[in-house]
Amino acid sequence: MLMESNIKVLDEPRITSLTEIDLHALSEIRDAKDTFLTTYFGATGRDSEQSFVESRLNAIKKALPKDLLEAFQETLDMSESALSAPGVKGERGRVIFASATAGFLHVYRLSVEPESLVVWDSSPFLLPLAKLTEEYEDYGLLLIDSQEARLFLVKSNLLEKNEKASIDLMNKHKKGGWSQMRYNRLRRGQINSFFTQLIEDLQKNEDLTKIRGLVVAGPGEAKGQLVEMMPLALKDKVIGIMDISMDASSKDLVERGKDIAYEDERTREKILAEKLKEAVLRGHPVAYGLSNVGKALLEGRVDSLLISEGFALPGMICTSCQHIDSEIEKCPTCGGEAAALSLERLYELAERMGAEIVLVEDDDFLESLGNIGAILRY
Repeated sequence: MLMESNIKVLDEPRITSLTEIDLHALSEIRDAKDTFLTTYFGATGRDSEQSFVESRLNAIKKALPKDLLEAFQETLDMSESALSAPGVKGERGRVIFASATAGFLHVYRLSVEPESLVVWDSSPFLLPLAKLTEEYEDYGLLLIDSQEARLFLVKSNLLEKNEKASIDLMNKHKKGGWSQMRYNRLRRGQINSFFTQLIEDLQKNEDLTKIRGLVVAGPGEAKGQLVEMMPLALKDKVIGIMDISMDASSKDLVERGKDIAYEDERTREKILAEKLKEAVLRGHPVAYGLSNVGKALLEGRVDSLLISEGFALPGMICTSCQHIDSEIEKCPTCGGEAAALSLERLYELAERMGAEIVLVEDDDFLESLGNIGAILRY
C-alpha cells in the first residue's frame, strides 16, 4: 500500500528551488533491496532526453533479476505521469525519485538543467542533486543607485522580486533660488536617510538570513557608499559588488551575479582547504585517509568533509554497518558484506551525520593527503 506522506507531487506544478529540497531527509531513505528508481533529465520535451530515459529504463529492465521485475514495473507505472508530463514555464529539468515498494514518489521541476541519468538502487540517488545545490546556491541581489533600490532573491538561477524601496530625490527638493552648495547638502542628507532606512529594512529581512550572501549591484558610487555604511554583520553578508545599469535585464543580472557567486564559492573552498592544512600542522582535530575519515564520519565527529574534485574513491563500505576501509571483503566490525565505495555513498553518509561535503578543485595539499580529509568537531 502506498503511504500518502511519501507522495510528493504538486497539484499545481511549479518550479522547486534547489534549497527547498531536503537532502538530509532524502539521504536517510534506504531499502534492503534495490527498489528505488531515480531519473534526472533536462529540457523537458526534447526528443533526445526522452530517448535516453527510455533506453536506460529498457536496459535496467533487461538486467534485473526476476524477483525485482515486478517492483520495477510497479515503480515505473507510478512514475509514468511524472515522466511524460509537459514542462512548465521556466522548467529546465526534472528529478523523480520513486519506489512502489516504499510507497514513495517525489517529483521536482528545476530551473537548472541536470545531466540526464537513470539509476535503479536501494535509495534515491542524490549526488547529482547535491552538486547542483552546491553550484546554484541561493543569494540576494540588491540593485541600487542614489534614488532607488530593488531587492531580488536568486534561487536556482531564477530571479525573484523581494522588496522595493525607492525615493525620488531629483524631485524631492526643487532647486529654485537655493545655492548649489545648499541644494547638494540637502540632497546628500536625503541619500543618507534613504541608505539608513534601506539598511534597517535589510537587517529585518528574514529571507536574507537564510541565503548564502548578498551581491550589491548598480551604476555609479551609491552601491559602494551603502556597503561602507553597513554594520559589520550585514557587510559580512556581501559576497561581491558589480557595476550594472538599473535597467539591466533579469538575464544579465542573473548571469553577472552567478559569476560573482561562483568566485565566492571557489574562495570558500580554498579557505576550507587552508583550514584543513592549518589543522594538520597545528595538531587540531582532523582526519585524513579513507579509513580514518570513514571512522570519524560514523562517530559523527566530521564538521567539513573535503574531497578533491574528480577523485575516484578506491575503498569499500560495509552494506550493513557502513564501516569504510580501503580494502575489505568482510567487514571487520560486524562481518557484513562489503561493496565498492562510491562518492554517492560517502555523500549520503556525510549528509546523515550532519557533515558538510565540499568538492575542492586543484589543491596540492589535499591531494597529498590521499584526496580526502575532514575538519572535525572534536
